[in-house]
Amino acid sequence: MKAVYLFYHLLFSVYVYFVNCKPPNIVFILTDDQDVNEGGSGIPIKKINELIGEQGIVFKNSFVSSPLCCPSRSSLFTGKYLHNHHAINNSVSGQCSSYQWQKEEEPNTFPVYLKKQGYTTFFAGKYLNQYGFKKTGGPSHIPPGWDWWNGLIGNSRYYGYSISVNGTMVSHDHDYKTDYYTDVIHRSGMDFLKLQDENSDPFFMMLSTPACHGPFTPAPQYSDVFSDLQAPRDPIFNTHGILKHWLIEHAITPMTNDTVTTIDNIFRNRWRTLLSVDDMVEDVMNTLQSKNLLGNTYVVFSSDNGYHLGQFSMPEDKRQLYEFDIRVPLMIRGPGITPGQVLDNMVINIDLAPTFIEIAGATPGPQMDGLSLLPLLKNGGGKNNLNRTAILIEHTGESAEEVKGCPQYTGQRMGNCNPDCVCEDSWNNTYNCARIMSDTLNYKYCHLLDLDNFVEVYNLDADVWEIVNTIYSIPPKLLQQLKSRLSDLVQCSGQTCHLT
Repeated sequence: MKAVYLFYHLLFSVYVYFVNCKPPNIVFILTDDQDVNEGGSGIPIKKINELIGEQGIVFKNSFVSSPLCCPSRSSLFTGKYLHNHHAINNSVSGQCSSYQWQKEEEPNTFPVYLKKQGYTTFFAGKYLNQYGFKKTGGPSHIPPGWDWWNGLIGNSRYYGYSISVNGTMVSHDHDYKTDYYTDVIHRSGMDFLKLQDENSDPFFMMLSTPACHGPFTPAPQYSDVFSDLQAPRDPIFNTHGILKHWLIEHAITPMTNDTVTTIDNIFRNRWRTLLSVDDMVEDVMNTLQSKNLLGNTYVVFSSDNGYHLGQFSMPEDKRQLYEFDIRVPLMIRGPGITPGQVLDNMVINIDLAPTFIEIAGATPGPQMDGLSLLPLLKNGGGKNNLNRTAILIEHTGESAEEVKGCPQYTGQRMGNCNPDCVCEDSWNNTYNCARIMSDTLNYKYCHLLDLDNFVEVYNLDADVWEIVNTIYSIPPKLLQQLKSRLSDLVQCSGQTCHLT
């Protein structure tokens, strides 16, 4: 496989040199908590789908390595699985933007490679959840590899936040015209693009929006749209999961009317926040076109994790092993890509770093667990272009003290609890999953690292909603095969992750 990728890397380098004269530009738009299963990748981003998806490739089977912001983003920047970059949750103690992470991982993130290739690099938006605080180096810390740095201090907000502008803290208040964060990112990106032209150095621009993360605050002009909609009532909405792990089993079914009303309001506001992202991307694409840059620019759109709203009676969050939390949108357009493609190949967020690096004409470091998607971009789908049949999903549960007044959690350490005594995370919501897709298998095998060593197994061909845990009915030989794949994945590193 290594020889195949070296061949494609050489071929692409020759293409860049003789056809484009300089490496392509790259624009990467990353949203926060944008789902696939709840319709968030459809109606609210109509222009994005038309301008990127229909003009390039839509990946139907795009996953994240962890359904939580900081671990997923750490994977995205490093090209590594969680067990190799060690940012296990959103806390500093969990290595989210910690000094240790900055020392050991940031020097090998993809922007560092791009800088060495002569790229001008620009970042605006959310980086890692603990970025910019005093305990993680403050706003003066600019991650290596970035020329223009506009990094949000802390987690996603729409108003009342601070950002590091090239190392200096700038605070924003609550005025829509000056402070709505998606629009601030939008304007910063336009300021950068206005300075680029056909004779400029190649550039990488990343716009990382707060949408559609909580607190789900839409721009004023979009506050009333979608008012007649409610969250999808799919087959697992407001149902109780059977033969599921401890946290799901302790959800309250049916959900209260107030909880369902809250879910519907969140659903509408999530869609509303994405309309501002849609406007931003339209402006980016029009600007690239007007400056005659679009033909030599890759544009990539994705999210850091999925989301659920009422599935298995879990009100609203991510962190779960099911498809609704681990599937994300991914669409790419650019030079050499045939428009209108929809590919079935299984891809994952750790693939983006090596992809960006190879587009820039460099070779990804041997420490990266992901695979470059460049062969797929140039040659379309097919197993010969991405010889992978299994990926790893990892999550380490976050927890606080015991929840008072909720007897079902007596003696347990929980996290993200709502007033109805439903918690979205716990110490025992810690798991490893092998997501397997091949010509003959479409399965998920998950091992919970709890007191029971609980196992969940799903045949995704027969059970797309993951209702029936087949652990007691699956043929023993197949069960052992799935278990073996997971064992290989949780120990993999670099090249060994490519052999799965």
